[in-house]
Amino acid sequence: MSGGEVKLTPELLLRAYGAGIFPMADARDDPRIYWVDPKFRGVMPLDGFHMSRSLARRIRAEPFRVSLNEDFAGVVTGCGERETTWINGPIFEAYGALHARGHAHSLELWEGEALVGGVYGVTLGRAFFGESMFSRRRDASKVALAYLVAHLAQTGFELFDTQFLTEHLASLGGIEVPRARYHQLLELALAGSDARIGARPLPDAHSVVQRITQTSKRA
Repeated sequence: MSGGEVKLTPELLLRAYGAGIFPMADARDDPRIYWVDPKFRGVMPLDGFHMSRSLARRIRAEPFRVSLNEDFAGVVTGCGERETTWINGPIFEAYGALHARGHAHSLELWEGEALVGGVYGVTLGRAFFGESMFSRRRDASKVALAYLVAHLAQTGFELFDTQFLTEHLASLGGIEVPRARYHQLLELALAGSDARIGARPLPDAHSVVQRITQTSKRA
């Protein structure tokens, strides 16, 4: 990990993700950027998401409206609304610029007009690099991840990079892989044609539960 004042352009970010590294900051008010290449990388297998019966019931009840790229800035803001966060001003601006270029995307959960949860990340090749997520309602982050996993699978993605493995992600099926194995997976995901996250509409609640249940049984 190295730090300093870096101008985060979309081109620099895409080169970094293609090389397997990503930027972070120490705090909201610290303008310095650090490049991170973890020894062990968090990955969410697209055929290994853990769908509990309670989560399946929750999704089928459709407590939230789910959208794609409807409020990218709102999702990034929500992700940064923590006591400690690595999302500083330069990172917020850089990912907004990357979103405008079509390489950063958000999935939102709505309760009426209120944004109550979401996740955002970067796409390159057939890889989705999950950056952060937030939740203002019970199970909102689990529901968002379930929709995202199902959608990535149906639009041709092969790698869902979560950067680090938290207890929350592990409970949903996330795993850790060594750096060398991650770079192998990344190389495969960057070879060939690109996947497009907007190539198909988001799946409905029934399709999310069905797809994840079926693929998890085969895994």
